[in-house]
Amino acid sequence: MLKAAIAKYLAHRKEVRLEKSRSAPDTYGRVSMEELQKQYGDLRSINIDDNNTRQFERIARKYRVKYKVYRLEKGKYQIFFKAPNDEAMQAAFKAYAVQKLKKAQRPSVLQKLQKFKELVKAPFVGREKRKELER
Repeated sequence: MLKAAIAKYLAHRKEVRLEKSRSAPDTYGRVSMEELQKQYGDLRSINIDDNNTRQFERIARKYRVKYKVYRLEKGKYQIFFKAPNDEAMQAAFKAYAVQKLKKAQRPSVLQKLQKFKELVKAPFVGREKRKELER
């Protein structure tokens, strides 16, 4: 009786495992160009002029966008991408643009350091030394 129950349970687990492997989840993130072309929606592209493609990759995975990165030359990349719907694609592109704009407006750490070095070197004007006895 116990042997039959265990055999039935193991057969059920094997069937569930096979069913899961047959219906693999739809991947998103970095994919091949062939996979990108054969699926839903229209293919769009964006050119990136810096080495930081990770910034786009994080946002693309967040919005479930599929993409392929091509290196045109040193420091220049072209990214082809698709999303299940236009809203996700536009939201991802908008989030990337906002993040890039914030980073461009932020002063660099080296500039801040240089500013503070100059402040330390400059003498304090208007400071007088006084020794007075108060009684």
